[in-house]
Amino acid sequence: MTDNETILIIDDEVQIRRLLEITLSSNGYKVLSASTGHEGIQKAATHAPILIVLDLGLPDSDGLEVLRKLREWYQKSVIILSVRSSEDDIVKALDYGASDYLTKPFRTGELLARIRASIRQNQGASTNSLLTFGSLEIDLVNYIARKDNQLLKLTSTEFSLLALFAKNEGRVLTHQHILKEIWGMGYVEQTQYLRVFVAQLRKKIEEEPNHPKLLVTESGIGYRFGR
Repeated sequence: MTDNETILIIDDEVQIRRLLEITLSSNGYKVLSASTGHEGIQKAATHAPILIVLDLGLPDSDGLEVLRKLREWYQKSVIILSVRSSEDDIVKALDYGASDYLTKPFRTGELLARIRASIRQNQGASTNSLLTFGSLEIDLVNYIARKDNQLLKLTSTEFSLLALFAKNEGRVLTHQHILKEIWGMGYVEQTQYLRVFVAQLRKKIEEEPNHPKLLVTESGIGYRFGR
C-alpha cells in the first residue's frame, strides 16, 4: 500500500456503507464515506483517498456525472458498485473512466481482490518498467517480452496491445478504449479487428490459448488482464 491507505465510499445505502466500512477496516484500510455525490466529491478533494468506491444511484446526481467530475482531476482508481447490470451501463461507466465495475449484490472477497489489483496498478503505473506475470516478463523500456526466459516474437502492434493490458492489470478495458488507444478514433467500431489481434497475442503468451488465464474476455464489454 501507499502511505495514504484511505478508501472513500460514495453510496446512499446505509447498510452498504456499514458493510464496506467493517470489511475494509478489518483489512487494514482507513475508510471515509459519503451519502451524496456532492459530499463525495468534497471528501475526495479534501482527503485524496487511494481509491473510491462509487454507487451510480445517488440521491442528488447520477453516479456517471459524479464520475465525470472526479475524472477532471482525480487520477487514482474508481470502482463502480451498483445494482445496474446492463452491458450499456457497464460500458458507459468504463468509458467515463471507471477502473472496474461490480454489481450488487456482491461478494466481499471479490471486491477486496479488485481493490488490491487497482491499488497495485496505481502504484506501478509511474515506476515499474519491468512487469512480471508468472513466466511472462514485459520490458516497457526496451519494448520486449519474454516467456519462460525466451524472447517472444511480437509485432509492434502486438507489443503495444500487451503493454496496454499489462499497465492496466485487473482493470476491464472496453473494446472501444483499446481500439482508440492502439489504432486511433477511426477504428473504435472495429471489434472484429481487435479479436484477431487478441487471438494472435494469446497464442504467444498463454499456456492454453483456447482457455486463457491471463487475457480474459469480459463478454460484450472488452478484456481484463491479470494473474
